[in-house]
Amino acid sequence: MSIFTKSDILLPKDGTDLQKWAALACDQFTSQPEYWQEAEQFVGDAPSMLKLMLPEIYLDKPDTEKRIEQIYAEMDKALKETLTKQIPGYIYVERTMESGAVRQGLVGCVDLEAYSYEKGAKCGIRPSENTVIERIPPRLAVRRKASIESPHILMLIDDEEETVIEPLAKKKDALAKVYDLELMLGGGRLRGWAVEDSADFEAIDRALANLLDQGVFCRKYGVSDGTTAFCMAVGDGNHSLASAKALWEEIKPTLSAEEQKDHPARFCLVELENVQSPAIEVESIHRVIFNESYEEIAKAAKAWMEKKGLDVAEGGAEGQTFVVVSAAGRKTITVKNPPHPLAAGTFEDFWADFSKDYPGAEVDYVHGEDAVEELVAKGAVGVMLPDFEKGDLFRGVALGGVLPKKTFSMGHAKEKRYYMECRKIRK
Repeated sequence: MSIFTKSDILLPKDGTDLQKWAALACDQFTSQPEYWQEAEQFVGDAPSMLKLMLPEIYLDKPDTEKRIEQIYAEMDKALKETLTKQIPGYIYVERTMESGAVRQGLVGCVDLEAYSYEKGAKCGIRPSENTVIERIPPRLAVRRKASIESPHILMLIDDEEETVIEPLAKKKDALAKVYDLELMLGGGRLRGWAVEDSADFEAIDRALANLLDQGVFCRKYGVSDGTTAFCMAVGDGNHSLASAKALWEEIKPTLSAEEQKDHPARFCLVELENVQSPAIEVESIHRVIFNESYEEIAKAAKAWMEKKGLDVAEGGAEGQTFVVVSAAGRKTITVKNPPHPLAAGTFEDFWADFSKDYPGAEVDYVHGEDAVEELVAKGAVGVMLPDFEKGDLFRGVALGGVLPKKTFSMGHAKEKRYYMECRKIRK
């Protein structure tokens, strides 16, 4: 079985206000409740994915349990009243961003049997960063009783020859367009075409099989034959995919071998994208520290660097450069002999020690410099990381396993995937 396959994809019936239906990924604007309040006001009483998911900003609120129960009810209602259009195949997607760039994708299902978030696992589908096991339970709790899924997961392939997705772009005028809308609150434009022909299915399978070929893999990344090949890495939604896997591992022992082959929980709906596309921008995720002063953070950072024997310079220099933003202004710090090959790893090393000594301090992971500046204006301290080269993503996973926590982001917050397509995950 292919590690990426077609599915029965559900879409809203004709006449649905799709601008109100499609909603931004739940893990965005986690420190900016005003975004989600504005989205709720915009949607009103209309059918919307906003009512079928839980923004992470509400995960630790007192009414979380009530919200989750309401989500289940809204899912059942949507299945009966709204999600009545079914596409037996894939959906080729074009997302036009605010910049005008068009990001191409293919919506289908990954086989969770070909994926693991366990450290050191060698599968055809890999996490691109360490999975924080503690983040799985609340997502798993929501998924356990859910009747449908609409993940915001973006899966990446490294397809320099443009063999998987791009051929569909060239023939899109011959495909049936299934949606075309402007996304809410400045999200850009989203268009989708149904891919339902068996010849296209076979072409997709062949192209992915070639990317997964051991010889092709070893030549591309300069690794030994003993290195297990993979052809997909999680670009966004790492913990959503991990939660889907965790649920499948719970369900699998209750099924016969025959039932396991096509049980809906074995698969997870994702959007596949080619990291080589010029429309894909892989950016560093910045850090914002709350509940502690710049002075205390600077003092602790200096002591930590001295303890680690790090050679540090102010201003630009060779090494890892961090821009610290506070009410006092901007300060550029360069670590010349960093303890980790990536800046995200160096920060996480520092944060692991700092958070023990300052238990009241909290950190958030923020997309875009504007968001950092906004939170600093409210009293936080921002740490902006240097650029992340997207060419290093697959090679880094191939050579060293996973990347540090929250190393990179695919675009700014509003460029994240919007929930649009759905799929049943219960029989």
